[in-house]
Amino acid sequence: MVARIVSIVLLMAFSVIASADEQATYAPGKVVYDFSSPDPQVLAHLLDRASLLQNHYGNNPFDASIVIVVHEGAIPMFASTNPDADVDVMRRAASLVMGEVIQFRLCRASARMQGFGGGDFHDFITLVPMADAEIVRLQRAGYAYLN
Repeated sequence: MVARIVSIVLLMAFSVIASADEQATYAPGKVVYDFSSPDPQVLAHLLDRASLLQNHYGNNPFDASIVIVVHEGAIPMFASTNPDADVDVMRRAASLVMGEVIQFRLCRASARMQGFGGGDFHDFITLVPMADAEIVRLQRAGYAYLN
């Protein structure tokens, strides 16, 4: 009988802890995602993660910043000149920028090596000289690195 009461009390305590954990709030922060995959499904998953994080941060551009640095194999997906690009994923990426918390920065050096020029990308993309240097710069500015 005592063991049953102890089990019930422990179960109730764990339920309260789990419930509190689900209600946890996170202080807004700064995050840089390193993105180089050519797979639209991987990009869609990253957009889900960034969007969820933006929502947890309260979608406030004064308190939070999420930067997705695009380079290597991912570059062709962001080219407005790419007839094979996943239009739905690009629309979603563009819509996430509207909230001003999420930004996309694309490596100009890698784009040039792949034959792209500055005017070949969607308007919501900001070109930066080099992806690696941009990630380092953001980390020095207090951004947490995620990939």
